[in-house]
Amino acid sequence: MCGLVGSIVGMRYADGGGVDQAGRDRREQVRGRAAAMFADGLSAPQVAAVLEVSTKAAYTWRRAWAAGGADALASKGPPGRARKLSADQVERLVARLDEGPAAAGYDDQRWTLARVAKLISTMFHQTLSVQAVSVLLHRLGWTPQVPAHRAAERDEDQIVHWRRHQWPAVKGSRAGWARGSSSPTRVGTR
Repeated sequence: MCGLVGSIVGMRYADGGGVDQAGRDRREQVRGRAAAMFADGLSAPQVAAVLEVSTKAAYTWRRAWAAGGADALASKGPPGRARKLSADQVERLVARLDEGPAAAGYDDQRWTLARVAKLISTMFHQTLSVQAVSVLLHRLGWTPQVPAHRAAERDEDQIVHWRRHQWPAVKGSRAGWARGSSSPTRVGTR
């Protein structure tokens, strides 16, 4: 466990240091072990050596432990602002999104960020920015899609026929073209 702890605590963000709940739980266990070691009388450098963490972290933990006990080393949850929508609300939103835009009163079958923001506002009386909606949808596994704009009257068989039989005649061949000059001067003007 000590080797694993050192690799988790010593990560930088570029190395994948942003952790999920399981990672936060592992880090809290390490801090709990540190609190027990402090209670046993070990110094911060000794705790740092055993747990394979920096001495700076061990001194920080020791100060927090001295001020508030083992509870002061407990995880404070994920970093950043609290989410505006609860897990239940997100579940209800996903169910509503799965019904499609037509069920929400739109003529076409496209969910835009603005439409989802309006749906959230209508359903939960919460205002989310377009950026926040984008982050939420990305977290839920939704990806941006570019719709294929094609005419409803499009006939694929006629398009294939035209490309195969008429386009070569329209296009012509390069051998039939007259070669031009790449020189910017006119011929015979000396």
